[in-house]
Amino acid sequence: MDFIEISPNDITDNTFKLIADDWMLLTAGTIDSYNCMTASWGGFGVLWFKPVVFVFIRPQRYTHNFFETNNYFTLTFFDESYRNTLQFCGKHSGRTVNKAKECNIHPFKTLHNSVAFSEAKLVIECKKLYSNSLQESSFLEKEHLRHYANKDFHTMYIGEIVSCLKK
Repeated sequence: MDFIEISPNDITDNTFKLIADDWMLLTAGTIDSYNCMTASWGGFGVLWFKPVVFVFIRPQRYTHNFFETNNYFTLTFFDESYRNTLQFCGKHSGRTVNKAKECNIHPFKTLHNSVAFSEAKLVIECKKLYSNSLQESSFLEKEHLRHYANKDFHTMYIGEIVSCLKK
């Protein structure tokens, strides 16, 4: 797999580009039972004196249950040659298709028994610290409610970065 472990402080990629433009696979579960989904919303920061990420998942997504029932999750970033893989994983549900098999990507067990993919250029493994659903009453700019016509507000997960693997 040729990964090296780096400190979160040594991530040199533009994290805005990584998430919004390059996209990522969010994955939770174990090597025997996991699901991944493509995401392009989230961020990196510092909270409670810890390096953290925050990501968002709608409750109807199959991945949501895996995030709810597991303490660790990963953000997996790929180079541009995997754009079709990310598109596929964003359009198909793990309820009905084995995304890794269909896309010919290879899951591996991470340091904390979560799942990432050997084709990645960067893997961020996180320990779940906090989760809460976005609340309609908390939107200060009501224009953003247009993203929630069905009232299916995302759950926000905050995870402490516990390992970073880079190719």
